[in-house]
Formats: sequence, structure tokens, C-alpha cells
Amino acid sequence: TGLAVGMGVGQALLVLLAASATMPEKDPLLNICMDAKHHKTKPGPEGMLHDQCAPWKDNACCTANTSSEAHKDQSNLYNFNWNHCGVMPPKCKRHFIQDTCLYECSPNLGPWIDQVDSSWRRERILHVPLCKEDCEEWWEDCKDYVTCKENWHKGWNWATGTNRCPWGSICRPFSHVFPKPKDLCEKIWSNSYKYTTEHRGSGRCIQMWFDPVQGNPNVVVAKYYAWKKRSSTAWMENVTPETNKAVHTLPWPVLVLLPLALVMVPEGARGCR
Repeated sequence: TGLAVGMGVGQALLVLLAASATMPEKDPLLNICMDAKHHKTKPGPEGMLHDQCAPWKDNACCTANTSSEAHKDQSNLYNFNWNHCGVMPPKCKRHFIQDTCLYECSPNLGPWIDQVDSSWRRERILHVPLCKEDCEEWWEDCKDYVTCKENWHKGWNWATGTNRCPWGSICRPFSHVFPKPKDLCEKIWSNSYKYTTEHRGSGRCIQMWFDPVQGNPNVVVAKYYAWKKRSSTAWMENVTPETNKAVHTLPWPVLVLLPLALVMVPEGARGCR
């Protein structure tokens, strides 16, 4: 009976160990806000988010005031003027508003947050995989608008306090400045986005546009890429000479209970090898 009790206790401990090893810890890449100019420190519900930012109201990194400013032609958020080469058509502008809402409000961009040395923000997003439809519809609705710059992050003439085209630049159709949807999505904000062939609903790309009634599809996408990033890091640690790194990834209950479990499970119960 002593042997049976020992086996029972030992096996129970091993089950607990397995559970501890698979218990999800809070992932630092998920459900977070970046450290930037207008972002909240933590995501949370907002009673009223304005118009196109409303899909994020249940869990947002933006405030109601930020969401309202995102819809203005001359916003106080960054003093940025969409109409630098004439009036931007509403069908085009709505994509830039949605882009702003995603950037300011989404708590699902953690896997792509990157450190940046800037006077107005400490973090930015880099290479966010944008769904094919979101990118192509953006380009299609804006292709006939005109602009004088390929990268809207830098190089403007700010002499008047708002962005104006640099001296010597020419206003040209979007379709000339950005010949393909990929050019628009990747170049306009210094590679904040990455063009993909993944479709909405695939769980592999971030959607700027979604119906909140169906839930936020970007939650699953962020989880997938956070897992992918962790897996890649773990693999790199496992192949480095410092093999003890892999041990540090085990939760502390596993490290504490493992010797006890192995002692209490008799030799024959541990398998033939």
C-alpha cells in the first residue's frame, strides 16, 4: 500500500506540475497601450467613442476626446492637415480617420510595438500585418486624391505650425506617388504597416475596419503573433550555449515540486527509459 500511495501522490504531483507548466501568465504583448502622445496607460472601457472609433469602446487605449479629435480636418492631436494638396475626398478621408482610430484606440498592437527616440512618443508600431482588403480599399478610395509626399511622418514644412508641402515639391495623384496598395500602406507611415495577402477573418492580419457586434477580430490576431514571437525567442534561447536559460522559462511551482514528484514516483512508474 505504501508503494501505491507513493505512486498516487507522485502522479498527482506530476499532474499539478503539468498544469502549472501550461498555466498562461499575463502576456506583456497583449492588451496593452503604447507609450505615446495621447494613449492611456492601460486599456479599458470608454462610454462614448466618436463615430469611426466606436468599435473600440469596450476596451480602448484612447479617450473620448482623442476619438473626437481624430475626425477633424485640422486636429489638435498632431496639428496635421489632411488637405495639404486640396480637399481630401470623404471616401478617402474615412480611411485615414480609421487608421488614426486603430493607432490611438487599439489595445491589440502589442506584438508590433517598437521603441523610438522621439520628442513626442517613446513607442511606435512597426510592420503591423494589415489585411489585404483594408489596404486595397484604402488605396482604391484614395488613388485619385493628390499629395506631395510619400512619407507623411517627416519632411513637412511646419513654418506655420501645421504641415505644408516642402518647398519645391509637387502635388501628384496618389496613384503616382503610391503605384500599388502595398506602397501606400507600407510607406506612408514609415513602415508602421506591412501589406499582406491575408484576408479579414483569417486570424493572421489586423483589421482597421470591423463590426464590433461580431467582437474584435484583432484580439485573436495579437494572440497568434505574440505566441509566434515568444516561440521564436524560446527557440533562440534553447539553441544558445547557455542551456540554463531554458530552465528559467519554467514557472516556479514546476521548479519547486519537480524533485519531490520524481522522488515519490517509483522507478518502474517513470517509463522504461
